[in-house]
Amino acid sequence: MMRIDLHSHSSVSDGTEPPEKVVGHAIAAGLDVLALTDHDTVGGVAAAAAHVPPGFTLVPGMELSCAYEGSSVHLLAYLFDPDHPELAAELRRIRLDRTERAATMVRMLREAGVELTWQRVREIAHGRAPGADLGDVGADDVVGRPHIARALVEAGAAEDVQDAFDRWIGSGGPAYVARYALDPVRAVELVRAAGGVCSLAHPARGEGALTGAVPEPLVERMAEAGLGGIEADHPSHDEEETEHWRAVAERLGLVVTGSSDDHGELSGHRLGIRTTDPAAFERLIAPATGASLITGPTG
Repeated sequence: MMRIDLHSHSSVSDGTEPPEKVVGHAIAAGLDVLALTDHDTVGGVAAAAAHVPPGFTLVPGMELSCAYEGSSVHLLAYLFDPDHPELAAELRRIRLDRTERAATMVRMLREAGVELTWQRVREIAHGRAPGADLGDVGADDVVGRPHIARALVEAGAAEDVQDAFDRWIGSGGPAYVARYALDPVRAVELVRAAGGVCSLAHPARGEGALTGAVPEPLVERMAEAGLGGIEADHPSHDEEETEHWRAVAERLGLVVTGSSDDHGELSGHRLGIRTTDPAAFERLIAPATGASLITGPTG
């Protein structure tokens, strides 16, 4: 059976591997289809596409930042037109705010006595050695909290990435800063207007004011706006949570998606640990008109 993973990250956002290596890991993991879903950007898709071999399919996508009543809600968007004016404008605003937020957090950490530099955080974000020239960094690249967390570990201010979040930069931490994000219903509408389709990411894993699951009334409104699926099969979901969100998807007439949410070394290179049924995948992408699947050369 075809193996499909619809949620992965590269070093263009908060993964540890460049896009082309993510494709290589996906092939080694026995996947046939992979969605590259970096945070709020498709900046890694072109590099990944250049390394797609025959018989393999890359799904252009992203994980879109949303917020609801002080809690993060994440939306997996696929096959949209990245040049759609309204969506592109929102993505630029999100990326700019994300970088400004990261710089503010670094300043707060330094004020708290942590030996950390913005230069080093940017180097980590872009996979560069200390002292590297960052003049060629593209505008679509994202600097986020996982990069700060890795810098904190490197500086000896945290034992590991999770400790960095728990001790310093997680919600409520001494260096936490909120950021701009879209309303989830509005996000679904924008993706659909750009010809894309979307699935609600890891709905049982909340962050911020809502520490539990995404509220079902919100999911219902997202479904009315054009949400196509729910990522019920996610590594962070236990069996009960998976079954619950499968039932929610069925009740709302949505596709169930399954994905690894791989971040490379940070997540233990787990591509393919959860997958999406091929029939569900075909149903999910059927309405998409904004972009095409990328397949390897045939001749």
